[in-house]
Amino acid sequence: MKEQELVQSLTRRGFMSAAGSAMLSALTAGSPRELKAYAKPEAKADTMILLWMAGGMAQTETFDPKAYTPFEKGLESKRVLSTFPAIDTVVDNIKLSQGLENVAKIMDRATLVRTYQAGDLGFILHSRHQYHWHTGYAPPLSVAAPHLGSMIARTLGPRNADVPAFIDIGQNLDIGAESDAVKAFHTAGFLGSEYGPFLVPDPAEAAAAVRPPAHITTSRFERRQQQYRKLLEANPVLRHGSDYQQQSLLRSVENAYRLMSSPAAKAFDISLEPKASYDKYNTSRFGLGCLLARRLTEAGARFIEITTEYIPFRHWDTHENGHTRARDMKKEIDLPIAQLVLDLEQRGLLDRTLIVLASEFGRDMITEGKPGREVKDQVKQPEVMQELKHYGMHRHFSEAGSVLLIGGGMKKGFLYGTTADERPCKVVDKPIRIEDLHATLYTAMGIAPDHAYEVEKRPFHVTKDGKGKPVMELFA
Repeated sequence: MKEQELVQSLTRRGFMSAAGSAMLSALTAGSPRELKAYAKPEAKADTMILLWMAGGMAQTETFDPKAYTPFEKGLESKRVLSTFPAIDTVVDNIKLSQGLENVAKIMDRATLVRTYQAGDLGFILHSRHQYHWHTGYAPPLSVAAPHLGSMIARTLGPRNADVPAFIDIGQNLDIGAESDAVKAFHTAGFLGSEYGPFLVPDPAEAAAAVRPPAHITTSRFERRQQQYRKLLEANPVLRHGSDYQQQSLLRSVENAYRLMSSPAAKAFDISLEPKASYDKYNTSRFGLGCLLARRLTEAGARFIEITTEYIPFRHWDTHENGHTRARDMKKEIDLPIAQLVLDLEQRGLLDRTLIVLASEFGRDMITEGKPGREVKDQVKQPEVMQELKHYGMHRHFSEAGSVLLIGGGMKKGFLYGTTADERPCKVVDKPIRIEDLHATLYTAMGIAPDHAYEVEKRPFHVTKDGKGKPVMELFA
């Protein structure tokens, strides 16, 4: 079987099996040796905040609006490009979709990319495209690829030794059938546990994650931690993986313990925020995650991801009721994103913080995949709509999606790339693939796109094969 056919035939179970094998490989890997890049770029940002629109955010309903067609019974599906009218922003040549009025007010601080193209991975699975976006590598792999945040944490180290360098907010990893697939990219892979994400599923309960349970005293918790180390060191049967991976696990435990006894732990307690500020973010769990991200940026976190959360057929995974779901999602994200930008700016942190809003791919009502490379349909869209649930962008569209970049050395009030105004809304000019988008993000953080680690006696680069090229036109 040809490689492309193999990739296209990979089922969800096959991906999970391959990801599991890669993780077992990571456990046995030795210490990854850092390989020097050809030229280290000057860092424009110290911190990255990823606002992850999990599930496939419809670009034509958010950051790339097209002609608006209101719903009516008997409407032909092929006539609909956007189900919301476009609105003006503070930048003359940039329009957004209705429902993003607060984000529209801060677009003069932003660069908007409308031409992100997701990888051609065959039959579209959210888990595989999310893995591809977060690691830069398309599955299946023979090694466990580190998350973007883990690469940054390992390469740059923490900004504050008491604060986890990589913090992930909002994703519950126990989501049923897709749980293992989502867990596959929430890891540091071969880099070791100490560079993996510090998980905060619910920002409202983040304070509890950085202190011992109420029934256990600090001294008792410390004794337990010490006994755990002795247990692992004295009982080889309980040890799994290489010495490096074991020591990395122990260091991650010690880092967590140090955080619990540090003043920096207060940054996790969003109940300490003044009510007026808290209320501006309190639209949803995602909104409170943005508040927590602002506090953690102030405290010295290096990489923070806040997600709207991937749960199949919910949130941005709009296989039906696309218009209604997009309306509700915009209510959750609009004010918190704008407030995060304004708060960081007011504190003098925005210029050195790179905010990235992205999703695994876009959506279209008609095309599954991309023009010329269509894949098997996963949702039945009637030719003529009879119910409101048919109104919206339902299919997975990998030809074009939007990415918002704010701060971190990016241009302000800048629009990059164009998509066609008529279906299939193809990229007209300036496409950006994942390796070049990642190269741009890494460059902003002062990491060369060809930076690599040696694992299993071969280099593993931060962008695929070290060939990603930063889009310098996006930088101020």
